[in-house]
Amino acid sequence: MLKNKIIAFIGPGMMAEAMVAGLLRQKLASPKNLLASGPRVNRGKKLQEQYGLTPFTDNAEAARQADVVVLSVKPQRLERVLESLHGEIQPSTLVLSIVAGAPIAKIAAGLEHRSIVRSMPNTPAQIGEGITVWTASPEVSAEQQDLARQILGALGEEVFVEEESFLDKATALSGTGPAYVYLFMEAMVDAGVHLGFPRRVAEKLVVQTVSGSVSYYSHADTESHLSRLRNQVTSPGGTSAEALYYLEKAGFRTAISRAIWAAYERSVELGKDAKTQPPEDG
Repeated sequence: MLKNKIIAFIGPGMMAEAMVAGLLRQKLASPKNLLASGPRVNRGKKLQEQYGLTPFTDNAEAARQADVVVLSVKPQRLERVLESLHGEIQPSTLVLSIVAGAPIAKIAAGLEHRSIVRSMPNTPAQIGEGITVWTASPEVSAEQQDLARQILGALGEEVFVEEESFLDKATALSGTGPAYVYLFMEAMVDAGVHLGFPRRVAEKLVVQTVSGSVSYYSHADTESHLSRLRNQVTSPGGTSAEALYYLEKAGFRTAISRAIWAAYERSVELGKDAKTQPPEDG
């Protein structure tokens, strides 16, 4: 069903490129049916050379041809993009947004269009290992929901939610989540260097430890709680127990919880007062 649909990406940034690559990798779409619109001609040419899609610098021109319009711009540029597309979307077209913090009502009003899917992917989507939370307006048909599910599935896992409020929460938890993981890994690497390891060795130890821990969890008993796996490596009076004591004493859990809550509040703010900025590579 998706192969016959024309998909226009408004904002040809990294996430849009990840979606293009995923669709082509899984043979869900043909390059001739993929369009990408952005202000930088060089960016469009690069994507054309790499994926065979058709580049545009006029958002409205690209959108008018599409069965699916993917909004993949930065939140600060959304209002300007909505202005450029106002009244230009065909009634039968599905609009799929990956713009952080942008509510369906804002997009619908800006476009004068009602069939909208709002989603929040994360950066591992660029290698097909992402997780995307999404929801749809009441006007989105069952067929259009299937289209959205196929497109988002090209990025990895996808989770549909009935309530739009979960999108801001997903932005804070899974959308921003990779940043928390990388900061944690960076801190571990720095600690390894402090202990005396060469940085390249410390990085290898940390990366494989994190990767292996996630894989072990994935292959463990489905009823295994994270705390149960943690307890497996925490012997009474041992090194893990000592380390965990200091993490708890330093407020590790509280810091993570507060950081995620702060990200959630910022996501809500972005949806309320996004402002336009001069065009950049999107």
